[in-house]
Amino acid sequence: MEESEKKDKLKQLTDLQYKVTQENATERPFQNEFYDNAAKGIYVDIVSGKPLFSSTDQYDAGCGWPSFTKPINEEELQEKRDISAGMIRTEVRSTDADSHLGHVFPDGPRDKGGLRYCINSAALRFVPIDQLEKEGYGEYHILFE
Repeated sequence: MEESEKKDKLKQLTDLQYKVTQENATERPFQNEFYDNAAKGIYVDIVSGKPLFSSTDQYDAGCGWPSFTKPINEEELQEKRDISAGMIRTEVRSTDADSHLGHVFPDGPRDKGGLRYCINSAALRFVPIDQLEKEGYGEYHILFE
């Protein structure tokens, strides 16, 4: 993502979206847009628009944030050691826009790989399955077949 394009996108974010993606903030659990979303579709980086997660890999972890067992494409994510908040965690950032997304933990469903990607709704934009083609994500229909 080009720096000028990123600057333009950042100007369009809400205060919360900016704080989460650019300042590593965390939104409130159970008071965010997608923690209980049951619709089919994909989640894209709110800044770059790159596809990150699919509803087919989303599950209710009971933590109050959208949780996923895996990303659509691991290359779209970076993992970094995070020692803030008095604990050691693994932060998840988007590769292209370097947006803070959330954290990944090793306490996910064992039968699905054992990971829980705990992601801030404010870092995501949801694209419903019936809008994939229209919004340029038609190739991701295969995830729902």
